Amino acid sequence: MIGLLIQDNAYEQDIRELLMSFYPGETYAHEVKENVDFYVQTRLKDGEAAIGIWEKLENGEESAGAAVNAAGVEAKDSAVAVEKQTDSNMSAPEGLEGWTLTTHSAGKADLSDHSSTKNVIKKLFYQMLVGRTGHELPWGSLTGIRPTKIALSRLEDGWKEDDIRRFMKETYMTSDEKINLSVEIAAREKRLMEPINYDSGYSLYVGIPFCPTTCLYCSFTSYPISKWKGRTGLYLEALFKELEYTAEKMKGRPLDTIYFGGGTPTSLPAEDIDAILCKLEQLFDTKNVLEFTVEAGRPDSITEEKLKVLASHGISRISINPQTMNQKTLDLIGRRHTVENVKEKFHMARELGFDNINMDLIMGLPGEDLDDVKHTLEEIEALKPDSLTVHSLAIKRAARLNMFKEEYADLKISNTPEMIALSEACARRMGMEPYYLYRQKNMAGNFENVGYSLPGKACLYNILIMEELATIVACGAGTTTKVVFPSENRRERCENVKEVEQYISRIDEMIGRKEKILN
Repeated sequence: MIGLLIQDNAYEQDIRELLMSFYPGETYAHEVKENVDFYVQTRLKDGEAAIGIWEKLENGEESAGAAVNAAGVEAKDSAVAVEKQTDSNMSAPEGLEGWTLTTHSAGKADLSDHSSTKNVIKKLFYQMLVGRTGHELPWGSLTGIRPTKIALSRLEDGWKEDDIRRFMKETYMTSDEKINLSVEIAAREKRLMEPINYDSGYSLYVGIPFCPTTCLYCSFTSYPISKWKGRTGLYLEALFKELEYTAEKMKGRPLDTIYFGGGTPTSLPAEDIDAILCKLEQLFDTKNVLEFTVEAGRPDSITEEKLKVLASHGISRISINPQTMNQKTLDLIGRRHTVENVKEKFHMARELGFDNINMDLIMGLPGEDLDDVKHTLEEIEALKPDSLTVHSLAIKRAARLNMFKEEYADLKISNTPEMIALSEACARRMGMEPYYLYRQKNMAGNFENVGYSLPGKACLYNILIMEELATIVACGAGTTTKVVFPSENRRERCENVKEVEQYISRIDEMIGRKEKILN
């Protein structure tokens, strides 16, 4: 257990995320208690940010952080130098009398500037943890979910790429590989976003909270479609009411993209899918949208009838997501479809004319090793999708893999640089380029999620939601609307309730929430 004695709670989450990357699976205490291995303490005072580690040492015992001594010696076998430590005047917190301040470091900081102070604290702490563990992270001290936003915002401000690289290296100690990836993607995003009117345009997200089953790792809002058999009309009635409000509220504004996601939209019966698409065509100018994506997702939810419905409405992009092409893993994570099902449904979609098909993969799935990943990528390369999204497994709090972790304690979860490199090489062999990137909390291996696509096949919606560049109005249970005010550099959001029956009964309240932020 690790103790957190953080002076300003505003910095606690970043410190905790760095700790989770270096010490995965640890638990945390926010007060002095028994069975704590070490405590992390911060001090903000007199234009200085300081951070230290307190340990309970017996006579003659060496600290676990001995790689950094009191004089600030650099960590052995590390490319990252540890900051020279100063006399931070950090006294033992109440209850830690007899404990030893084994490692500490301090740096100048403008305490009135939250962002810059946070960067100082994270850099100091990252260097400390590298020295303590001998391990470096590919993203350095970066803890946010949108690293490309750092590069993109500076490109838009006129920065040169080399200046961006230097800034990311000095501020976050990010590896050259990840810096180059961020800059490459940001430059591509900037070109792809040229048709988007940030000030008046918007995107529409339609959420379907149903799935055939719930996957082991999943924390998205979804409910087994079997429990709603014959009752999905109740959900559609509420959804249509929210869509009608949205269409009227956003009348006159250009609709850039539509994303039909979930859950798994194709878990609905074909007639329900058709009804939703007809409603969208009735309410919105869908002929002028730049992109219309339907997340078909689970191969076990796809039928020829449903694909024909999508084709009849001119859907420009679909996803067919295997996550892995190893049957043993599919069985373990509860996908309830076979590898052959994936191939069958992919070829079916091609034969029906779909020319922009995305496939999702997850690196770090339970029990998978490098050979498993190689096999998956070989199978995907043979199919030749138009885009490939490579996720690093992130175990969320609400996922069964976390909630019942004792049950799955024997499962090996491993994501390695070799796996990430293989997936990138596969995408580039297929002629794809990376076009968007994001990170999540609790990601295996401290890596990232990257979307690759053939030229002209990138998903604009994915960029918009990740970079928060324009307003996205979301309808359906468990969805979140984000309103962007570009001139004010301000964003507001409102959420719909997750539970389906609550959404249905409280639909007027959901509309009222939108009314407060949509202008």
